Amino acid sequence: MAFRAVHAEWGTVFAHLPDLGCDRSWEAVWKTRPPAPLTCDECRHPMYAKTSRSGLRFFAHAPGAPTCALGLESVAHHLLKLELATAARDAGAHAELEVPGPHGAWRADVLATDPAGNWKAALEAQLAPITAAGITVRTDKMRADNVASIWFSDRPRPPWLGTVPSVRLERPESAEHLVVAEGLMKFEDRNWKTVPTSLTRFLTWAFTHQIVPHTPRAPSPHPQRPLATLWTAPKYIAAEDAHLIDEERRQREYERRMAALRAAREKKRTEARAKNALSRANALAEATSAEQAARSSRTGRLRGIAIRFRPGIDLALAKLADQHGVTATVGFSTGDPRYAGGVPLVDDSGITAAVFDPDPGRVRGHAFRLLAGLLLIFPSQASQQHFEKATKRTQHTPINGYRTDYVDAPPTGSTTPQPRISPSTCNCTDPQIIARIQNAEYPAEPSDQLDAAAAHFRTQCRACGGKYEKPWRRISNTPNN
Repeated sequence: MAFRAVHAEWGTVFAHLPDLGCDRSWEAVWKTRPPAPLTCDECRHPMYAKTSRSGLRFFAHAPGAPTCALGLESVAHHLLKLELATAARDAGAHAELEVPGPHGAWRADVLATDPAGNWKAALEAQLAPITAAGITVRTDKMRADNVASIWFSDRPRPPWLGTVPSVRLERPESAEHLVVAEGLMKFEDRNWKTVPTSLTRFLTWAFTHQIVPHTPRAPSPHPQRPLATLWTAPKYIAAEDAHLIDEERRQREYERRMAALRAAREKKRTEARAKNALSRANALAEATSAEQAARSSRTGRLRGIAIRFRPGIDLALAKLADQHGVTATVGFSTGDPRYAGGVPLVDDSGITAAVFDPDPGRVRGHAFRLLAGLLLIFPSQASQQHFEKATKRTQHTPINGYRTDYVDAPPTGSTTPQPRISPSTCNCTDPQIIARIQNAEYPAEPSDQLDAAAAHFRTQCRACGGKYEKPWRRISNTPNN
């Protein structure tokens, strides 16, 4: 099926024009005897005039025709081309069907021409599947010959829509003519919005440059994806530019406000850190004074209880030595409320290096100021997590959080022997010595001379977990249970 043919005498004739485009009637080529000398300008095969049951006039190839692009086109494609040509004429342009380009590089479904000769536009009816790359190549070929192109489809969701200047058409119920359903838009309320209009009005605007193809930068809604190219009026392009300039200005103002807020917040945090550092230094100084006072008075009852009945203290002392390089022992100030029920682990100078297993329910006041700057070691990961979770629900949480760690202490009452770690040398003033002899532990004490047994076996201080390398002697032949 084709609407264009070549007459041997009259030249190109058009089936859709009342005068065939050459001041002749349809009857001059339809059912004539002999048949009118018509040929296809694509394949040069003979053609003849036909009329469909609905009255549509067209040209068909005679039997035995070779493969021809015009002959393979569907009825729907021909009808859409016919409607494009009709709408182009109604829009004031001269329209021809199936016009080949120079040297046959392309063929326009409908070539719309300005009567004054100022422009040409190819109106392409694209119903068959085509890739975005393919439709772009065909558009570029026409543009190279100074012919603009507009692509049309009446399919529900053409995947190439917006890749090139294009629109989607549809025919509303009980409507006589096609309307533009997608591709024509206006910029309102900071977004692109679809503008439905008739095909004739769309072409009128396009031919007179009242609308132009545009690549949007603001959001454009589409069922599948934003359109890369849409049709709009220049005033809406200017409105989008003004909106984007305003958006950029507002973004800069927002970033300036946020930068000022962040700076103020950081200044406040810096001041708080300085204030907190001073408070923690004072709290540590008070704790150090309390430790010195406790050492001088030798009130070590709670200290001894902590050493014997708080599982994991020896492991905590070993971790301090191994990972933090601090040789510590259990403080004589154990029981001071500043430690929130935990056990102070102090160095040789009596300065608290860490606190073992503090109670989160007792972290307040002096205890909060002291513990906020110290390492807190817990007998298990579960107790560490419990402390962190409990303190998050209260106001007693440092700006940067607590420094916490844990050891894997044996459960209370466990009879399973636990390996002891001897990370350093014991320097305790009151060492609690045990001797390891043939996989058993024996009580021992410092001595002036190193006896024969002491030369062959290892000793360890229960208080700090370090090796006791000074002379010692065993004080009982009965091993500890």
